Amino acid sequence: MKILVSALEHSANVHLESLQKHFGKDIELLGIFNKALGKPIIDLRSLAIMGIVDALKKLPFFFKLNAQMVDLAQEADKVLLIDSSGFNLPLAKKIKAKYPNKEIIYYILPQAWAWKKKRIPVLAETIDTLCSILPFEPSYYPKNANISYVGHPLLDQITEFKTDINVDVKEVVFMPGSRKNEIINLMPIYKEVLQKLNVNATVIVPDFFTQEEVANLYGDLSDFTIKHNAHEALLQADFAFICSGTATLEASIIGIPFTLSYIAKKFDYFVGNLLVKLEHVGLANIMFEKEYGRTIHPEFIQTDVTVENLLHSFYTYKRESFLEDSLMLREYLQNGSSKNVAKIIRD
Repeated sequence: MKILVSALEHSANVHLESLQKHFGKDIELLGIFNKALGKPIIDLRSLAIMGIVDALKKLPFFFKLNAQMVDLAQEADKVLLIDSSGFNLPLAKKIKAKYPNKEIIYYILPQAWAWKKKRIPVLAETIDTLCSILPFEPSYYPKNANISYVGHPLLDQITEFKTDINVDVKEVVFMPGSRKNEIINLMPIYKEVLQKLNVNATVIVPDFFTQEEVANLYGDLSDFTIKHNAHEALLQADFAFICSGTATLEASIIGIPFTLSYIAKKFDYFVGNLLVKLEHVGLANIMFEKEYGRTIHPEFIQTDVTVENLLHSFYTYKRESFLEDSLMLREYLQNGSSKNVAKIIRD
């Protein structure tokens, strides 16, 4: 069986790797994905963008890539789209128009419930099988939509969890994100926070950065231990300061107390604020708010990301109750998703 895959993001490829373990040798991947998983048509590094302005500059490139994927769909038995709705939803429409009988499966759906509810009917009509990783998400879709909650991929990757909390914090992890702009904005603040704390510090650096990129983005890291495995570092630490993103949900599942920080470009934040109507940005907070009517961790956005606010959060954190909330979150998510999605694809 040949499957056309569109997995543009690093996180999407982590989830694709989990899926591949359940595929078997008779499944061949075509399209866009990490070269470690097969023979993609493009190097993922060329897809990296930073903000709206950069995205606009690369539009011709993405249009050409989209057309290339539509042509390649002819060779595939099925189509698997993972995340990246800005590219994958237009791709799905074109594939469905050209090959109406070609099954399209979407895994890790666009968060249309958060900012573009008008997209939900379009998704329901265009995508044959919708694989949701958020328990509340199917309730936003019409009854005739083929959507189901399949579990959450992080529960495939995270198998060890915190069982107790060290009130006397000695090990702190700093995760300034994986995008260059995030790192540039947060690292100076994180370094200043570290100067005020008497702790051992670890910084998580994505392993796809070159040594030159690390030096330019992070600056002097002599006060930090550098690690690449976030799950392992979070499990061993007592507290974490984390950039908004999937890592905050990872920390919530593992059970390490943390604060979320995010500083976007002013224009990007302005546009995002107009489109997204949510009180919280952390996925764990969004889910907890919907299920239990409260949040699980602190959030600091834009000008609220200050040394003073981060330190105040650190010193006043209710660490014991966070561990209980982490267990509740895992029970809410139920199980991993890769085995269920692999079965859907094979069937």
